[in-house]
Amino acid sequence: MSSTMEIILGFAGGLALFIYGMNQMGDGLKKIAGEKMKKILQFLTSNPLMGVLVGTLTTAVIQSSSATTVMVIGFVSAQLMTLPQAISVILGANIGTTITAQIVAFNIGDYAYLFVFLGFILSFAGKKRVLKNIGQTIFAFGVLFVGLNVMSAAMKPLAANPTFIEILMKIKDQPILGLLAGTGITLIAQSSSATIGVLQGLAATQAEGGSALIPLEQAIPILLGCNIGTTITAILASIGATKNAKRAAAAHSVFNITGSILFMFIIPYFALIVEKISPKGLEYLIVSRQIANAHTMFNVINTILWIPFIAVLAKIVTFIVRGEDKKDMAKRTVYLDKNVLNSPAIAMELSAKELARMAEIARDAVIISKDAYLKEDEDLSEKVFELEEATDLIQVEVVNYLSTMLSMGTLNHKQSVRLAGLMHIAGDIERMGDYCENIAEAAIIKKGEKVCFSEEAEKEITETFELLFKMLNDTIVALRDDNVKHAKKVTQEEDQVNNIEKVLRDRHLERLDKGQCNPLSGLSFIELVHNLEKIGDHCTNVAEKIIEYNMENDLLS
Repeated sequence: MSSTMEIILGFAGGLALFIYGMNQMGDGLKKIAGEKMKKILQFLTSNPLMGVLVGTLTTAVIQSSSATTVMVIGFVSAQLMTLPQAISVILGANIGTTITAQIVAFNIGDYAYLFVFLGFILSFAGKKRVLKNIGQTIFAFGVLFVGLNVMSAAMKPLAANPTFIEILMKIKDQPILGLLAGTGITLIAQSSSATIGVLQGLAATQAEGGSALIPLEQAIPILLGCNIGTTITAILASIGATKNAKRAAAAHSVFNITGSILFMFIIPYFALIVEKISPKGLEYLIVSRQIANAHTMFNVINTILWIPFIAVLAKIVTFIVRGEDKKDMAKRTVYLDKNVLNSPAIAMELSAKELARMAEIARDAVIISKDAYLKEDEDLSEKVFELEEATDLIQVEVVNYLSTMLSMGTLNHKQSVRLAGLMHIAGDIERMGDYCENIAEAAIIKKGEKVCFSEEAEKEITETFELLFKMLNDTIVALRDDNVKHAKKVTQEEDQVNNIEKVLRDRHLERLDKGQCNPLSGLSFIELVHNLEKIGDHCTNVAEKIIEYNMENDLLS
């Protein structure tokens, strides 16, 4: 095999192991802290510093600024986060992603196989899920360094390769080439951490006289290019999202590009500062840490420069991405975001919020169906039909979203239990819409057949609707906030609805017997009460699923 082919295959194999190790380490950490991810994000306030901290911590856990940024774009699109909040979190994500480079800079390649062995033992011998997840993380940590060792060994011949040395000299003379190279490679790899890890491994290859194959000053333009290239992932994730989500992606690009351009003008001075704060020694032994420190310093300084101007940046990206989203959101999902499906804890919260929104649409349908029925207004009946169609469409989207999450095979037992409950809840809310449709259709028939009710009957209908509104409101709060207290209130209110249905039937039969109502109005009244009682039943079903999930969760905790 030729030496060139050996270099290519060795580099490719080492790169594959490095990226695999990095991804698996992120997955392992996410499994360990995944259930806490939502709670971490809930600490987010309007304070930009808190947003930066949240972004830094989240990215340090999942080992990917792109993943954090994509997640944030999903939250903005789902209206769970404002644009300024999103910008502060993305700034923090840029700092958090430098953790990977700092880990890579530790010279523990000689112990890589020990980590692989220990991780393997924990993964296969550990009986508890948390031990298996820790084992996966340690195993992946070792694989990451095995990959670096393989790459370093494969690239050693490049130190004496005239063509490669000529390319490096061109980058030294024209830093813009390094910037473009870093941008292009990161665009392809879709991971600045992977590109920077490769850069660290390549730079640390020993050249003549103990020098580094790529000295710090030549590495910095490539490093800056990596920070530009990583923004494309966010831009791709924002396609089809709301205007504010597109603005969040644009903000990521703006501060990474402007920061990189600024630092391109001060590379010699920046390199000097990094060398001052980094360990001393033979260049090829310390350049990896220097690159990691440069990466961290760039992102910290860039963040500090932008924090006071987050509001200004929000205005800039609002100018770049102009216009507003259409107001009619009823017939499409708002909270669901496919980009966070690999974070089940968050994806499930978004699903619950979407279902709470779906329940709000069902509640609106109940309110309008009441007026449609009592006022015999066909326009209002048509509005109910539209809302019922919206609940049908949202149910399909939610079920598909949950099914996709289930098929990924990343759910633990608690998450599987909750997912099954959410599936049932989607069906219950859709059925509420169906019963509202029945009432709206009955309103049209009532008008056509000139069915009239006594004043007492209309008062009873209004009281029943009012009780159902209260029940629906408690159902929405229970679903949106995973609130067991409100869920239990719903089950108590259902008894009242059932009791009132029996009382109303008896009273109406009395009126029929006394000739105060005609038989046609009697049938219409009983059908209406039946539909209202069924809506109450489905509210109870939703509440019971919430209670069941929380009881199961308490048992497993």
